[in-house]
Amino acid sequence: MNNQSPTMRQISDSQIKILVIDDDRIIQIVLKQALEGQGYEVILASNGQQGIEQAYKHHPAMIICDWQMDEMDGLEVCRNIKSELSLSTTFFILLTSRTTVEDKVEGLDNGADDFLSKPIEISELKARVRAGLRLYQSNQELQRLAEDLQIQKQLLETELHEAADYVTSILPAPMSGLVTINYRFLPSNQLGGDCFDYYWLDEKNLVIYLLDVSGHGLAAALPSISVHNLLRSQTLLSANFYQPSEVLNALNEVFQMEKHNARYFTIWYGVLNIESHQLTYSTAGHPPALLLSQSTDSSINIKQLITPSMPIGAFAEGEYQNAVCEIQPASKIYVFSDGVYEVEQRDGNLWNLKNFINLLTKCNQQALDLDHILEAIKTATGSKTFTDDCSLLEIGFADSNPTA
Repeated sequence: MNNQSPTMRQISDSQIKILVIDDDRIIQIVLKQALEGQGYEVILASNGQQGIEQAYKHHPAMIICDWQMDEMDGLEVCRNIKSELSLSTTFFILLTSRTTVEDKVEGLDNGADDFLSKPIEISELKARVRAGLRLYQSNQELQRLAEDLQIQKQLLETELHEAADYVTSILPAPMSGLVTINYRFLPSNQLGGDCFDYYWLDEKNLVIYLLDVSGHGLAAALPSISVHNLLRSQTLLSANFYQPSEVLNALNEVFQMEKHNARYFTIWYGVLNIESHQLTYSTAGHPPALLLSQSTDSSINIKQLITPSMPIGAFAEGEYQNAVCEIQPASKIYVFSDGVYEVEQRDGNLWNLKNFINLLTKCNQQALDLDHILEAIKTATGSKTFTDDCSLLEIGFADSNPTA
């Protein structure tokens, strides 16, 4: 019956290489005979430089090296070996007659893993070699696990990038004509839950919406895509798509948190009638859209388009209401996710919606485009990137009468 542990059996079943570095021929012979008797392959070196060359050539599991040698001592050999990444886990034993605490501290500080006292006691030698090889084997297994984890991490990152590319691919193309729509979508490092769309219900009515699912990763992206497909189909959801409040009430019935992995989402949903110049909208816990229009004194008026409500899925009894506003020629509407303004500043505080509204006003006074607006946010916050998904839609309306 074999009572050895799995680790020791694994070590014994393979030819373990041990490098002995010593300028004393007698010590070499004693160590070689003792270690080969235990089934190890022993490699000999007579000085430090030769020992380093043999270590690079054979990559031994263990090195037993004399501390006191001419030209290059054991400490220098140890530093050289441990500085090489491929040899850094090699178990290094210093062979020495030094016994003080200060000597051992010096040896450990230079990378040594253990010490073997002179004169050599064979039973102690065998015990320290076994213990050292157990630690070496453990380090090798940990290194393999770390490599496996790195591979899995890279595979996961690749899959998340592919998923992010898919989310980007289903977003609509910019729109031109009586209504112009441009946008910027900047996914965070993690896949997120932002998604938006706009399309004509008929020749007069244009749907515009933006939603943001709580959390990050696939758990947020998948519900976002599901809602997108549901709204696009216009058949699977029992609602009048001309009435934003009905759409949100229907979504709230379908996407209750307890049925969707505790995920909820916010949404701004509007229907623009280009004949009546009216925008009917409803919101579910989402940041307000911003309507910017010119006043008689050439200043910019800003109206926040929002209705009091809770996120979709938060409460089964949630009720959503419509609101209506008039759209004047040459106006603009900005629809966005909270990732646009919830940006951490250098002092650790979050930028906020008020800051964003003030910045947007200044940018429109200077007729800056979306790229310049996003750069202005980074400058104002001192942040190089957006930590959350950032979605920003700019909807413009022609100066002339849309029905003309």
